[in-house]
Amino acid sequence: MTAMKVRAVPNFSHLARMTDERGLFEQAEYDVPRREHGYCVDDAARALVIVSREPLGDAVVAQLAIVYLNFVLDAVRSDGCSHNRMGVDGTWRDEPAVGDWWGRALWGLGTAASRMATPGLRAQAVVGFRRLAQQRTTDARAMTFAAIGAGALLRSHPDESAARSLMVDAVAVIGHRRQDSGWPWPEPRLRYANGAVAEALILAGDRLKEPKILERGVELLRFLLSTETRDGRLSVTPTSGRGPRDVRPAFDQLPIEVAALADACATAYQVTGDPHWLTGVNLAWRWFLGDNDAGVLMFDPSTGGAYDGLHAHGASLNQGAEATLAMLSTVQRAGDAYRMR
Repeated sequence: MTAMKVRAVPNFSHLARMTDERGLFEQAEYDVPRREHGYCVDDAARALVIVSREPLGDAVVAQLAIVYLNFVLDAVRSDGCSHNRMGVDGTWRDEPAVGDWWGRALWGLGTAASRMATPGLRAQAVVGFRRLAQQRTTDARAMTFAAIGAGALLRSHPDESAARSLMVDAVAVIGHRRQDSGWPWPEPRLRYANGAVAEALILAGDRLKEPKILERGVELLRFLLSTETRDGRLSVTPTSGRGPRDVRPAFDQLPIEVAALADACATAYQVTGDPHWLTGVNLAWRWFLGDNDAGVLMFDPSTGGAYDGLHAHGASLNQGAEATLAMLSTVQRAGDAYRMR
């Protein structure tokens, strides 16, 4: 199937419909929010990244940004741990801890601290970031997301010691090399949001002025883009992961994997200036447009919602928060890439 042509402009209608005064609902049945499943920091932090990137002037986006910032800040405890899941009644349903959501909260707050609309909002985000940055974990993905947040904050606060220290520690967790020269990835299998690993190292190499770390991130991104491209289109890692001998294509593929690759390629272009990486961003947007292993459109242009997953027989038509945010992020990156050409 040839990818349809849709202009790369974010449509926040579905995201706004999925958001109330408290937060962003996690799941949807088709395009209808499933309120009974409540909210989570994972999604609110990703949403905070996306709305913080948007230019000033859109009142709806500005209000969404405040909702997501307040939700993430409310999850942060004084010791730097974070809640993740909140019920529809506004009660936190889990114990504060350090997991993927902690890393994503740092990503969201680091981006907000650099790019939100007003000095007051940016200052609140810095306070929340510093509180979370007290903690550390040996979990590679959590530290990956945390490092991207640190890189975002260092963009506007280059002397921020909490971000710099966190980034150094993150590299120690995620940047090691395996002995298998035929499989350069630092894990035995690709997992999820794999592009974030390469992006974190590229940012660390740039922000810390460490060329070898930057080179390692570029090497991993080159390997990942090659591994996840098949017959000129993206064929991304499924939910079961991908190892060196796995056969492609494989399903179920998630939009978050495509968005992470687009983010990494966009960051690689910003840091290196190599226009090759804009091709990766374009492939990611084309995946949503139907240039994928099932040849189906992966979002609904009429609602602004993205479909939850790609199966061999087509798309899951539920339009949950994670998928919609992944599509919006990719649209932003594709729009930036078009303007850069």
